[in-house]
This record gives sequence, structure tokens and C-alpha cells, in this order.
Amino acid sequence: MAIRQLPTQLINQIAAGEVVERPAAMLKELLENSLDAGARRVEVELEQAGVRLCRVRDDGVGIPRDEIPLALSRHATSKIASLEDLSCVASLGFRGEALPSIASVSQLRLVSRHVDAESAYALESGYGSQGELRPAPHPGGTTVEVRDLFARTPARRRFLKTERTELLHAQRVVERLALSRFSTAVRLIHNGRPVFDLPAAKTREEQEARLARLCGKAFVENGLYVEREADGMSLRGWLSRPSFSRSQPDLQHVVLNGRVIRDRSLSHAIRSAYADVLFHGRHPACVLYLEIDPADVDVNVHPSKQEVRFRDGRRVHDFVRRTLESALSDTRPGGDAGAAVPQPPAQMPAQRQGGLPLAMDQIREALPVYAALAAAPPVTVADTADDDLPLGHALAHLHGAFILAQSRAGLVIVDAHAAHERITYERLKQAWAQAGIRSQPLLVPHTFEVATAEADLAEEYAALLGQLGLELNRTGPETLTIRAVPVLLAGADAVALVRDVLADLRGGEGDTARVRREMDDVLASMACHGSVRANRRLTMDEMNALLRDMERTERSDQCNHGRPTWTVLSLADLDRLFARGR
Repeated sequence: MAIRQLPTQLINQIAAGEVVERPAAMLKELLENSLDAGARRVEVELEQAGVRLCRVRDDGVGIPRDEIPLALSRHATSKIASLEDLSCVASLGFRGEALPSIASVSQLRLVSRHVDAESAYALESGYGSQGELRPAPHPGGTTVEVRDLFARTPARRRFLKTERTELLHAQRVVERLALSRFSTAVRLIHNGRPVFDLPAAKTREEQEARLARLCGKAFVENGLYVEREADGMSLRGWLSRPSFSRSQPDLQHVVLNGRVIRDRSLSHAIRSAYADVLFHGRHPACVLYLEIDPADVDVNVHPSKQEVRFRDGRRVHDFVRRTLESALSDTRPGGDAGAAVPQPPAQMPAQRQGGLPLAMDQIREALPVYAALAAAPPVTVADTADDDLPLGHALAHLHGAFILAQSRAGLVIVDAHAAHERITYERLKQAWAQAGIRSQPLLVPHTFEVATAEADLAEEYAALLGQLGLELNRTGPETLTIRAVPVLLAGADAVALVRDVLADLRGGEGDTARVRREMDDVLASMACHGSVRANRRLTMDEMNALLRDMERTERSDQCNHGRPTWTVLSLADLDRLFARGR
């Protein structure tokens, strides 16, 4: 076949495939035009999920009469004029392809009245033909009406899903717009029935009301508000407490300079911030607003304009991660971020407690496991009766596992092992970050057998193990001797501890750099071994010391595996349980 120039109409239809893949993609382009026009209210009306009709009406500045035909021409835009403008795009749209692409695969009617004009004008275009510009009644702003999408391109129409599925995609587009611009009122109608009508949200309370409507009331109730500026960047928004998680990352929204984006590095930053406090396989929820210099980000990566490239991706990644980590660090009883009572997520994955069960004779021994960690003086019921302590004072140790405490709020229930594990873990991390973990020589060294690969690993990482407070010697091809253990874990099973640490190191596949990056996993395993076990009876002073340390320790609302460490039955809850009617 000979080389030939393609007809303009065919070129436009091919280009439309990149912009208008489904009704939701078309709707996104129209909504972005409305926002760029400064709309304070946007109304979306759909029929058959946008296939039969998609009408977007806004009260923006409108389009001047002479520019309306240009708006339906390819590569015509008011948002950029040069290559320099492309390097610092501040608007949502800028390519000048949306309207002509839509008009090439549908019947489109545009009516607009400029803010300085006395009357409005309408122009119709569809499948390569364009009508005449005519006066039309219309208030200030613009209305774009698209009918019979893909009617003359049946191959494209066959790839569309069911009406319900396409509506779901379109609804998500409108919801993301509503999340990205609180100052704009948004209304969505489908087949003549209102889906939602959201007023403009100016105050934080109004914004949280919109969040509750779009992301669920539970997200707002379990959300932490964060706001920080540093290094020419600002981040604000809401993130979920670790006790509120999801099976999929479907409730993670990042808005960059007013644009909803998808970015792998930012997703990784969010996951990293929650690494210490979330169950494996669970995902946090967040709605975050990131502001950076437009010159430091490239939005011209894909026609959808949802993918971006950062000039310094590492700097942005670290800024987001540190900001979220700082907000999550205060999830502790009595902390500013920990006002809500931790609750386990629905369908919590099963998590096996680490460590070996203690024999009965060991249980009876007065092991100073927690006494070494308790820096606070003994606290008695009399001492705390008049104090407003978040976790109150201990009453009893239930089944060797749970601490019952009385606070002003009601009855506090604490998982002793989970809470102590978090405390030990945070102290190990602090010691590791400062100067390595202090070790305590063993009076009687422990010798045990291992696999040859584990013995080799112990030799290879001898220096690293020393920083962890473990002194190991290889005394045979398959034999190791433990001569010192971390001071904080002096009461733990030394052999089991070393085996788990070697297993974590082996999981690093011999990569020292990776091991150092994943050192938190190693420290978490160590913390589990040094924590209070089930059936380890605690004295009243030990229980109160544990409660006080929980109130001082960062992230103590969750253990290292993401499980909640405490909950409370309020006085109202207790009244309801016993039908007191108080």
C-alpha cells in the first residue's frame, strides 16, 4: 500500500482514542476545563452513564465569542503559548485536544457567555462537520453537551462495559474533582436522578463533611489532619489512623497543585510511613494535597495528565514520608493524634504471636522482663485516683494477657504483650539510631546447632550483629555460641532470638544495604522476644508502669504487626450493657 496523507477526520478520531477512551475520560476533560475557567459551581448530567448524554454546566468566566470556534480546533488553547509555559504548567488542561477529540466521535454543542459579554453564543460540531456560531440564551459560564458518544464508531462502542460499570468510572471522576477543589460546588445527576449535590466547602468542618460523603464517615472519624511546609513544599490533608486500613489501596488520593495524580514514588512514601504500624497486606487511606513549584514537576507525560515526573523525586518522596511518619508517631494514648480509641479493622488477618510459650515453672519466676524497661516510679491506685491519665490506673491482670484499668473515660483494656512489644521496639530503634544497642555478657554462653548457611551468615554479619547487641562466635561448621545479648532483651530466649534474627538476615539475600534498609524488621523480631508473654503475671506496679510507658511511647496505639494495643469501654457503653439508662 502506498504512503498517503490521512484525512483530517481520521487523524482526529485516532487522536481521540488517547483522550476519549470511555465516557469517564471525556467527562474528566470537560470538568478540568470548567475548573480552569474558575467555576464556583459545576453541574454534571448523564444519561446511560454518559453514552447517550453528557452535559457539563459551569459558572466560570466563559469563552469570548470570537474564540468559541477556536476552542473546537485541534491544538488551540489559552493556557500555554510557548515551550517555557509548558515547563511550568499551572492549569489542569493545556494540550488543546479535548474538545476537538470529543467532537470527532460524538455530537457536541458548546454554549458559552463570557463574563464581559452581554449575550451567549452556541456552536455545534460532530464527526468532522461544524455548524455556524449562533446567539443562544445562557447565563454566565459554559455548557458543553455531548450526545451519542461513539455512535459512528461501533468498534469503539463495543469495548464499553455495562452502564453500571461506566457510571461507576464516571462517578469516580466527579468524586476526585470534588476532592481536589473544595471551593467548587459539585452536583451529579444520572438518568434524571441526583447522585449527590455537594456545596462548596470553605471551613475545615465543611471539608470534612465532604470527605465523609465521598470517602465514608469512618475515614473522617479515624483520620488525622496533617499540615506541614518545608523546603519550598507544603503538604496538608487527612490520613487514616493505623487502626483503619483497607484490603486495597483504593482510598488513597493525592492532589498535586490541584491535580489528582497517580505516582509510584508517592505511593511508596505512603506505604513506608505506615510500615511500622500496619498489618502486612493492608493499605492505609489518605487524601493529601501537595503543593510544589510547577517548574519542578512535568505533567506532560501522558494525555490523561494523571502521571507526572518530578525534577527531584527523592526530595519529594522523603518530604511526604517524613511528614506522614511525624503525624503517625503521636498515635499513643493521650497524644494529639491518638484521640480516637483504636479499633481493629474488619476482617483482621490472623497474626501468630512470636516467641515460645513459657513453662509453668518459668511463669512463676519473677523475671525482670519489664522491670528493666520501667523508668517511671511505682504508681498505685491511690496516686492516680485524681489524675487525668489517658489510660488511668491498673485494676487487674485478666487471664495473664489483658490489663484492666480504670480511667475517667471508663474501662480500659490493654493487650500487655502487644503494648510491651511496641515499647520495646521503639526503644530498640532509638538505641540503634543513636549508637547501637548495648549488650550484656551471658554468665553461661549458649551453644546450639544451626545450618551451615546460617553459620556463614553469622560470620558475614558479625559487625552488624554486634551493633544489635548480639555477640556470636562460630565454634564449629554448624555450631554457634551466644556470648552476649541486648540489655533490653536480657530475659528473652537467646537461642530463639538469634534464630529469628538470622532468618531475617537470610531474607535479605546477602545484600548488606538491603539488610540495613529492612533493619526495622529485624528489630521487630527482637522486640517480640523481649516482650511480656501470655500467662506472665504482672504486679500492680508493673502494670501501671506499662500504662505510663504506653502514654510516653510513639505509635503505641498499635503493636509492630498493626494490631491495636488498647481499647476502652466508655461509661455510656457500660450503661447500655447493663440497661442502666444513665
